Amino acid sequence: MIPKENNFAYIDGANLHRGIVGFGWVLDYARLRIWLSEKYGVKKAYIFIGLIPKYKELYKYLQECGFTLVFKEVIYDGDGKPKGNCDADLVLQAARDTYENKFDASIIVSSDGDYASLVKFLMERKKLRTILSPHAKDLCSVLLKRTRAPIAYLNDQKSILQAQKEKAPDEDGTS
Repeated sequence: MIPKENNFAYIDGANLHRGIVGFGWVLDYARLRIWLSEKYGVKKAYIFIGLIPKYKELYKYLQECGFTLVFKEVIYDGDGKPKGNCDADLVLQAARDTYENKFDASIIVSSDGDYASLVKFLMERKKLRTILSPHAKDLCSVLLKRTRAPIAYLNDQKSILQAQKEKAPDEDGTS
């Protein structure tokens, strides 16, 4: 049963990706979107992500799954690695939506302590439902833990959120 809440999710795309990769499994974004809707009443789910042209098929897929993408222009470090810090964009969108009263409660998907002040702001306004940490408990920022906000860990939902491995021909003994 889908809750009748009007909740928004604010997802730090890079933090989510790095956390799940660290667990060694692949996230099924379509399942994540459905789970957010069914478990947390999420009507709008933003993913804040760096814009890299070679990933346009991924962006298209995420949109098809029902996510609203917010892109950040990336720069490249000395080693050629892209950097697209989306923290400020996520905070600004959440604050704007709070002041415009667009949602009942919010879900923050990140383990990054940079969001502690946002979490406190949302808690003061009774607009935070939970933090979903894509990292292990010991890797989730102590700054987030100190807010005393509820934190759930995505690795605990692996059985629901993990992408299903496609069977190779003859893997199950059939042709």
